[in-house]
Amino acid sequence: MASLASTLPDNVPAGRVVDFDVFAPPGGESDYFAAWATLRGGDGLVWTTSNGGHWIATKGELTRQIWNDAETFSSEALAVTPGLGEAMRFIPLQQDAPEHKPFRAAIMKGFGNNHVMAMEPVIRKVTRELIADLRAHGGCEFMQEFAEIVPIHVFLSLIGVPTEDRARLRPLGQQLTRPDGSMTVEQLRDAADDYLRPYIEERLATPGPDLFSRILAIPIDGRPWTFEEAQRMCRNLLFGGLDTVVSMFGNIALHLARHPSDQALLRERPDLIPQAADELMRRYPMVSVTRNVVQDIQLDGVTLRTGDLVYINSSIHNLDPACFDDPLTVDFERNLAPVRHTTMGVGPHRCVGAGLARLEAILFLEEWLAAIPPFRVSEGTQPVYRAGNVGAITDLRLAWD
Repeated sequence: MASLASTLPDNVPAGRVVDFDVFAPPGGESDYFAAWATLRGGDGLVWTTSNGGHWIATKGELTRQIWNDAETFSSEALAVTPGLGEAMRFIPLQQDAPEHKPFRAAIMKGFGNNHVMAMEPVIRKVTRELIADLRAHGGCEFMQEFAEIVPIHVFLSLIGVPTEDRARLRPLGQQLTRPDGSMTVEQLRDAADDYLRPYIEERLATPGPDLFSRILAIPIDGRPWTFEEAQRMCRNLLFGGLDTVVSMFGNIALHLARHPSDQALLRERPDLIPQAADELMRRYPMVSVTRNVVQDIQLDGVTLRTGDLVYINSSIHNLDPACFDDPLTVDFERNLAPVRHTTMGVGPHRCVGAGLARLEAILFLEEWLAAIPPFRVSEGTQPVYRAGNVGAITDLRLAWD
């Protein structure tokens, strides 16, 4: 313990140190949520020496408190991945108030409810076509054959780029959230920028009906967007559209495959599907964010120093019995109004695409349950998870008769 203490920052008590790598938590490959649950129940803030050393919040309300306190906990750092925040400089995700406000306002207008709902025919069409191809096969590897296709197709349609570019872009999203070391953060940024550059130049010069054009047409404090600002914003939205909903689809499908009674209930009562989507999103959150401390603060019995990184995981909040009654149980009639779960974040940086993600989940459930017979996890297989800033199921074999 003495040698460990000598390597720790002087504000980290040795008793708060845990052996936990957020990208490879013990047992995370077989059960992501069980791996994160091993941290719950002890000290509220713990320190890991992995990934350069950082704090992790392990209690639900503390997680939500930090997530919602943008004055003390900045989002500028972006992640514990060394150099990622400095390379990406996302707008608006890495901005703080007051700079953040006009950029986020423009983006929120671009994601207005009328624009989101206008995507419903596109979502239904691609969902139905893909399901029709899969149905006769009697099963599928759900992640590659469905979950990684529909949401990315929808997002690429929304931003007005060729949907066949999905195969080229999908690996970039995986490298951002679950890096494997095959790309530097600068290479990852440059790959996204090289792809986006001609589209950004076109949208700035001759705007169209796509999401990027709608956002870039809204002035920032009365002036046009600069190219650099547009690049940082489009970079942010591109990465945001390549991974989160894919992960969400995997967890929804796995739950229903393992719980035939819930499947049957939604088939009998499709009116419950919107509530079911909300509850399944609460129950299976896989997003984590990093916050950097902007001023020394006493919290949970320890001193957080300016520049310290705090990692917060949505499952720590959503699955904490102190925050939700019987949180591991899926209850399609659970009252989630007002929505307090942190699946899509909370506070000034709550996911700008949360409404679109919810619509995609609802339409997926409607179309899948209407066309696919009762389904299950294929005999002799187990889902495979991979942890990261957005955790994901990477292999899910489903079967039906």
